[in-house]
Amino acid sequence: MTPLLVLTLLIKLWLPASEPASEFIDVQTNWTSIVADTLQHDGRPRFYSVHLPPAYSQTKKPIPLVVALHGGGGSGKQFEAQSRLSEKADKEGFIVVYPDGLLNPGVLGLRTWNAGACCGQSASTRQADDVGFISELIDKLVATYRIDSKRVYATGHSNGGMLCYRLACELPNKLAAIATNAGTMQVETACRPNRVMPILHIHSQLDRNVPYQGGVGSRSINRQWNPSVDTTLSVFAKLAKCSPQKQVVRTTDRYTAYQWTNCNDKAVIQFYLTTDGGHSWPGGLKGARRIGDSPSEAFVNNDVIWDFFKAHTLP
Repeated sequence: MTPLLVLTLLIKLWLPASEPASEFIDVQTNWTSIVADTLQHDGRPRFYSVHLPPAYSQTKKPIPLVVALHGGGGSGKQFEAQSRLSEKADKEGFIVVYPDGLLNPGVLGLRTWNAGACCGQSASTRQADDVGFISELIDKLVATYRIDSKRVYATGHSNGGMLCYRLACELPNKLAAIATNAGTMQVETACRPNRVMPILHIHSQLDRNVPYQGGVGSRSINRQWNPSVDTTLSVFAKLAKCSPQKQVVRTTDRYTAYQWTNCNDKAVIQFYLTTDGGHSWPGGLKGARRIGDSPSEAFVNNDVIWDFFKAHTLP
């Protein structure tokens, strides 16, 4: 057996399944509804699933929407299971959409997003219009469901978090806030939004895929170079004319929370750095099948993220 084939088989074992929805499906369990659908964008079908919480059937008022972006090699279905975000949506009463990134060629069949310099042949190398896809998806969902268009948010893990930063640069009038986990900014052109939206970043000191201090992770499959978290967030802090140094607002034995202060237009930029975990979703499930990092136990990501999101709306 060749080394390449061995590596292929190992990665297949490590990575979660990423099969897309193939047709429109509507499944209801105790009224929680899961709708799998497609959207034609840029000449190709794009897949996604929508999780409607019980609150959707219990009120006629518009409710918030969270766009949840999987990491490289994952899928919407995988990210829903790993993050357990739908459970939080059911408790708090918001809709979650889980889009799929584009399928890359090759035996691994990995799905990735075009966050700029990362990631994948179908997405980044060929410059797929993922920003346009997410923008059109938001428009479609707002037109289809009772969604409060001033309370649309985006969150993502790793490559999905990287795309969140690109969305913060290019869709400032559609998203109220973003929350990224274990992924830094990879945009290749200057970020010049007409509004600096609230940003929450969550990362582990132990992340060996996307190191929080920047560089190439020792466990990175594609050997991608990553800016540091501070470099990423400083871009937005400068745009918002915040104080140049972040301030410690809370510290425990498991995490430290930072915030940039004195920002213009009430911009909010926060950073949670955990001492445990790794390249994982705090409070979620272990991602990869064999060698994935155990999630941080410092806090539950979904609780921190939703507390952040619900405090912000579009102007």
